[in-house]
Amino acid sequence: MVDSDKTMDQKIPILEVRDIKVDRGTRNLLDVPHLSIDQGEVLSLIGPNGAGKTTLLVTLCHLFKYFSGTIVFKGKQVGNELPVSQYRRKVAMVFQEPLLFNATVFENVAAGLRFRKLERQEVKRSVKESLERFGIGHLSDRSARTLSGGEAQRTSLARAFAVRPDMLFLDEPFSALDPPTRESLIEDLERILEDSGTTAIFATHDRIEALRLSDRIAVMNQGRILQIGAPDDVMNHPADEFVASFVGVETILKGKVTGKKMGIATVSVSGREVAVIGDYGIGENLILCIRPENVTLSINPSATLTSARNTFPGTIGRIVPMGLFHKVELDCGFPLVAYITQDAVDALSLCEGSDVAASLKATAIHVVKK
Repeated sequence: MVDSDKTMDQKIPILEVRDIKVDRGTRNLLDVPHLSIDQGEVLSLIGPNGAGKTTLLVTLCHLFKYFSGTIVFKGKQVGNELPVSQYRRKVAMVFQEPLLFNATVFENVAAGLRFRKLERQEVKRSVKESLERFGIGHLSDRSARTLSGGEAQRTSLARAFAVRPDMLFLDEPFSALDPPTRESLIEDLERILEDSGTTAIFATHDRIEALRLSDRIAVMNQGRILQIGAPDDVMNHPADEFVASFVGVETILKGKVTGKKMGIATVSVSGREVAVIGDYGIGENLILCIRPENVTLSINPSATLTSARNTFPGTIGRIVPMGLFHKVELDCGFPLVAYITQDAVDALSLCEGSDVAASLKATAIHVVKK
C-alpha cells in the first residue's frame, strides 16, 4: 500500500544526475555517481584548482559533447525526453571571465532574450529590470569594452538573470575581482538569489563565499564529490583528512586510543592525552580535527579553572595577522593553531615565545577513523 500523504510530500529534484563521467584519454576528469538539486536550492562546489568543479558545471550545462551518464531535468531525461536545445534555453551559465560581445551593455544583456525570439517590448522590459537589479542601469549605453572588471561581471550576471533561467551555473564569478568589488557583488547576488528563488550551482575555491551563499556544500577533489551536506555539517564534521584541511581545520592530529570511560575516549598524541567524545576501541587509530576558533588561550599554563576537558601548556611559535583576527601557532608537544582577536593579543601581551595554556572542549574535536 502506498502512503499517499508521503507521496505528495516527496519533491522531484529540479536536476538529478546519475553516473556522470568525463574521460580524456586515460585520465578520468569527472566521476559523479549521483547528485540531485532541489528547486530554489543553492549548492556550492568547493575544492582546489583542478578538482573538477568547472568540468562538472560545463557537463551539467550540456556543453560537453563527450560524457557518459544521465541528466534528468524536472523529471525528464535530457537528450531523450527533453531535447538538449530546449534544456539549454532553461539554464544559464556565468563564467569566471565575463564573455561579453563588442556591443553596448544593453545589447549584451539582451542577447539571450533575442536568441529566444522574445517580443521587442518584452526584451526591453526584461533588460531594464535586470540592469537595475545589479545596479548598472546607468551603464546601459556604455560599450562593454570600457567596463571595469566588476561592471563587466555585473553585466554578465544581469544577462544570465534576464532570461529568467530555471537553473543558474556560476563558475568562480568573483575570483578575478578586488576585495571591495567582490564583497559588493556577493552581497547583491545573495539578495537576488533569495528574492528570485533561483536554483543555482556555484563553483568556488573560497569557503567563505560558499558559506554565505549556500544551502548545501559539496567538496570536490580529482573529479569526485568527497562530501556533500549542510554548510555547518561539512565545516564541522569533515568526512576525511582532505576535506578537513580544505574547510579550514587548521589542526589535524593522529593518535591512538589508550583509554575510555563513560563515552569519553583518551587519545595519545605525541605523548599527550587528548579527551574526545565517542565510543572507540583501545588501540584504535584516530584522526583528530580541531578548528582554530574552538581553541582558547590563557597566559597561565597551569590554569585548571575551565570547563574544557583538554588544557595543554604550550609555547607560541608564530603570530600571523589575518585581517580581523590573528592566527597563533603553538607547540603543545604537538602543533595546535588558535584564532584570536587583536584585543586578545594585546590584553594577554602575547608574542612569539610566550608560554600559554591552550584549552578546548572534548565536544569541539571532530574524530575521523583511520
